[in-house]
This record gives sequence, structure tokens and C-alpha cells, in this order.
Amino acid sequence: MSAAINPFDWRTVLLAKHAQHVVLIHFPIALYMAGVAADLLTRIMRRAEFATVAYWNLTIAAVFTVPVVATGLLAWQWQLEGQKLKGILLYHLVLALTSSVFIVLTWLLQFMARRKDKIASGMVSVTIEIIGVLLITLTGHLGGFLSGVNGPS
Repeated sequence: MSAAINPFDWRTVLLAKHAQHVVLIHFPIALYMAGVAADLLTRIMRRAEFATVAYWNLTIAAVFTVPVVATGLLAWQWQLEGQKLKGILLYHLVLALTSSVFIVLTWLLQFMARRKDKIASGMVSVTIEIIGVLLITLTGHLGGFLSGVNGPS
């Protein structure tokens, strides 16, 4: 009979082969989408408070992309021993990297606008934000299949 796994053992938490990626990914997703929503509210209601909320949400989302990408790559190395990627996993990786670029690009536009004490330029910024939301949604959808949430893993 095998020993029971202790959910409070630090090794179970920190050394699980993919758990960190699955846990961390929710932060930049939520922060980015909340940041985009706040930015859209800034444009509609013309209130500086929403611009501040958008900026900080997007800043933290951009920072969190680093550990999320790193843990995703580590999960690939640990679980699949660095095998060549194909199918859904390959699409997930490509979309994840593209999503990360859009998150950082959105933050960069906000950062540059904030330095000039303005709102990020209209349609370009909104278009990038909406594409970012769509990319993140598709990436998460594929990630759900990989984790077994959206169907067999």
C-alpha cells in the first residue's frame, strides 16, 4: 500500500511537475482582463481612477508572464522530457508566447502614455487589448484541454 500524499507538505506544493504553471496562470489572465476592462471604462467614463487601475493591473500581469512562461516551459521539460511538441500542446505554446507579447505590449503602451500623462492612443491600443483578450481566451481554452478540464487529457 502506498503512502498518502500530504497536501501540506512543501515538496508536494513546490515540486509537483506542473502545478505551479496551472496555479500561476490565473493571475495574469485575470489581471490583464481586469486591466483591459478598466482601460475601456477610462475611455468611456473619462475618469483617471480607472486609468490607474488599468495601469497597475497591466503592470502586474506583464510581470507575471515571466514566471508563467518559465513554469510552462519547465512543465514541458519535466512531463514530456523535452519531446518535440505537436498538436494542441504546440498551439498552446505558440499562443501563450504570443499572448505574453500582447500583454507586455499593452503594458508598454500604457506605460508610455502614463509618462506623457495621457491615455494610451485610441484605436491602436484598444485593438491590441481586444486581440490580447482573444489570444488569452484561446490559449486558456487549449490549456483546459491539456489539463483535462475541457475534456480528456
